[in-house]
Amino acid sequence: MDAKKPTESLTTMAQVMQITDANTDGFVHGGSIMKLVDSAAGVASMRHAQRRVVTAQVDSLTFHAPVHIGDVLSLTACVTQAWNSSMEVEVTVHREDPVTGDQDHTTTAYLTMVALDEHGRPVAVPGVAPDTVEETRRQREAETRRQSRIQLRQDLESD
Repeated sequence: MDAKKPTESLTTMAQVMQITDANTDGFVHGGSIMKLVDSAAGVASMRHAQRRVVTAQVDSLTFHAPVHIGDVLSLTACVTQAWNSSMEVEVTVHREDPVTGDQDHTTTAYLTMVALDEHGRPVAVPGVAPDTVEETRRQREAETRRQSRIQLRQDLESD
């Protein structure tokens, strides 16, 4: 199975945030953003694996700035690394006020997605072949996050 370039999984989505996405003060619920993040990660990982996928873990999801009703969210997702059947996907979210043009980086997330066969069992996925220094850095950082996940799991199981 030939490795794929990160750009082959690149996914962008845009969504106007509505009143149903927010609390009474007009701030968008984190859960609404999380759902969009999961959708973007799903598309990116399906593009990479060319199979259906499931979310195995949200490794981290960090909110940097608030989002309000009427803001346009732009999500960018890309597979940073792939192992046997799992892939790490980085998702970044930016908000834009369409009236003023103000923009902020609001969210960064890393999700682990797993490719499944027609019987719902994990199946092998192509590796990732970075082309740029930035893609190589992201791949290296993905390996570090994976080792941290493995170590945490081992530490918790040993108690």
